[in-house]
Amino acid sequence: MQNRLRCNQLKGKVMSADEAAQLFEDGMIVGTSGFTPAGYPKAVPLALSRRKDKGDKIGLTIITGASVGDELDGELSRKGIMKRRYPYQTNKDSRNKINSGDVQYADMHLSNVPQWIKYGYFGNIDIALVEAVSITEDGNIIPSTSIGNANVFVETADKVIVEINTSQPLDLEGVHDIYSTKNPPNREAIPIVEATDRIGTPYIPCKPDKIAGIVFTDIKDKTREVTPIDEVSKKMAENLITFLNDEVDKGRLPKNLLPLQSGVGSVANAVLGGLCDSKFEDLVVYSEVLQDSVLDLIDNNKVKFASATSLTVSPKRLDDFYKKFSNYKEKVILRPQEISNSPEVARRLGVIAINTAIEVDIYGNVNSTNIMGSRMMNGIGGSGDFARNAYLTIFTTESIAKKGDISSIVPMVSHCDHTEHDVMVIVTEQGVADLRGLSPVERARRIIDNCAHPDYKDMLNDYLEKALNGKYKHTPHVISEALSWHDRFLKNGSMKI
Repeated sequence: MQNRLRCNQLKGKVMSADEAAQLFEDGMIVGTSGFTPAGYPKAVPLALSRRKDKGDKIGLTIITGASVGDELDGELSRKGIMKRRYPYQTNKDSRNKINSGDVQYADMHLSNVPQWIKYGYFGNIDIALVEAVSITEDGNIIPSTSIGNANVFVETADKVIVEINTSQPLDLEGVHDIYSTKNPPNREAIPIVEATDRIGTPYIPCKPDKIAGIVFTDIKDKTREVTPIDEVSKKMAENLITFLNDEVDKGRLPKNLLPLQSGVGSVANAVLGGLCDSKFEDLVVYSEVLQDSVLDLIDNNKVKFASATSLTVSPKRLDDFYKKFSNYKEKVILRPQEISNSPEVARRLGVIAINTAIEVDIYGNVNSTNIMGSRMMNGIGGSGDFARNAYLTIFTTESIAKKGDISSIVPMVSHCDHTEHDVMVIVTEQGVADLRGLSPVERARRIIDNCAHPDYKDMLNDYLEKALNGKYKHTPHVISEALSWHDRFLKNGSMKI
């Protein structure tokens, strides 16, 4: 406790998780730390679940940075405690409750959330529940493996509850860079011109009298497994690397590229990990999440510095990562998500944004959230923050899903998260479609020729030719058939005729 809780004024605030759970009241709005899923509170949510088991009536609005672990999203969803959720999630039970309508969910660009909190669009934040590795002599909070919106919640909430997690290494102290923007009209430029720039404090500022409770726990992050790199992912990575090499040869990128941003999940991890076998060196990462592939790139002397808001390491590598953290500490920085996902900074640094699509239509519109248009998968996350503002915007997807019963290249996306105006390059295992400067019909032909699976190319070409027979030639569609592929899958279990 002496190393973890260094503020004498706060030592009388230490309590059990069950005692802390009594501070929550029905109808409260709660902001928590946590981002994909790392650095989220665990003991107190489990205590809230036990409280519900005893018959207490309690329903909460939960706002996080991004996805969190099962102890939070899973438990509160299963017990009916979570009534409303923002802004991104990946938990199965949370997803099911959202899709059944039991949990009200609004999908948001992650960079917008901090401003909405500060302006009170969500309502008053009653409690900030954040995970930390320690509390300083002055009561300031040292976050753990993520920041997300934790600093904004601490700033705006009526009360703060801190979970000090002793499973998180004290070596994390010093890796954070906390900087909070002001609201317009008082907002100033974020003074980051290099990914390595430090502009804030290594702790979340907090007055001791605002902290209502401190809970000690040793529950580890329940991060997600990453799928090993398979032949499809390897081929996508090879196609991406070939494209990036060509951009360097044409003088459109420097030899060490520009700062890289990569989305979350196994596909993104595998595609980024493919850079380990490339000729690129001295790479810089400016992203929202650092996954296993970034650690591999650092280990292989490919990445010299990485900035994000979360360290999300797969379970099998977590203990080893903690042991070797001193090897990474000087090459990693964690920032609040209003900085890591800032459109301003992404545009200034000239980020290369690499994100994952669920489906892409022939004109380059991307669906990254809703299966068959209606079933929420996870959320848009930070992909829009980067896609709209990157120097180069790339979306990757396998050309088929469900063992070939679904084509990831379709006539019209069933839900649109990123319009064709923001999508520059599509990469599948089949090839690369560089869409820059092309008219809609030219884009369609290139996507079909280069990215579609052979099983669906003829069908896509047939659709396009049929559409071109209509009156309007700029972005031709057969409206009555544009979503027929999705309708066919829902009825027959396959998009194939």
